[in-house]
Amino acid sequence: MKKFFIFVILILGSIGLQAGMISGYTNATYIDAKTLKAKLQKNGFEVLAQYHPAGKSNLDVLLFTSADLKKVASKKTRGFAAVQRVLINQKNKIVLVGNPHYWLKAFLQDDYDNGVANRVNASLAKVFGAMTSTSDGLKESDLSSYHFMFGMPYYEDMITLKKGVSGTNVTNKLFSLDLPNGSTIIGVKMDQTTEQFIDTIGEDKALVLPYMVLVEDGNAFALHAKYYLAISYPLLSMGQFMKISATPGKIEETLKALIK
Repeated sequence: MKKFFIFVILILGSIGLQAGMISGYTNATYIDAKTLKAKLQKNGFEVLAQYHPAGKSNLDVLLFTSADLKKVASKKTRGFAAVQRVLINQKNKIVLVGNPHYWLKAFLQDDYDNGVANRVNASLAKVFGAMTSTSDGLKESDLSSYHFMFGMPYYEDMITLKKGVSGTNVTNKLFSLDLPNGSTIIGVKMDQTTEQFIDTIGEDKALVLPYMVLVEDGNAFALHAKYYLAISYPLLSMGQFMKISATPGKIEETLKALIK
């Protein structure tokens, strides 16, 4: 019996996640950005943009969507769920893929559709082959009501960047994606100084960038950085958070300046 418990502990340790938790990311076999774009498109995805976060040429973030993702994100305040991400670290030969179950659960809230998440994940498996979950996770039951700690913002506590705008009023656009419900999700490039927080809390999760803006009903919204950065870095400690305490304010200021 003792050997059995040791075996279980070793298995759980190798997985890196406790029971009831879901990882935000999976590791995949290295593939270059050009080849990956072609494979994504071949398997039903639309590649929206390629981005070097904080101007780092060794890091490529590919942002992509699909018919399923656009449809399920076409509900009020759910537009952020339309876009999935993958990070390619050319220097370290690492590929990190966002887990659709994690991100759709977080961004769709009560509108989460497990069937869509399963279909997206199955298509990603055709692109990447075998994928291994990372230890960066949260309790699945907490995802739709996540906040970093008491007093911190939730998903729904979005920042209203400006009222009375359209998608054409946003500058530094990397891509613009129109959704069936009339909303538009826009990826934007912030200045390198604002994006350099990844040097402090880890460029291994640099696919947190680029930041996105949702234009809906004539208003421009962004996820509160105190929510978005924390859910993107599930293992973020309070000490790390304090080191970037000025970043949420900088992000809000930068995004507001991009809305004309």
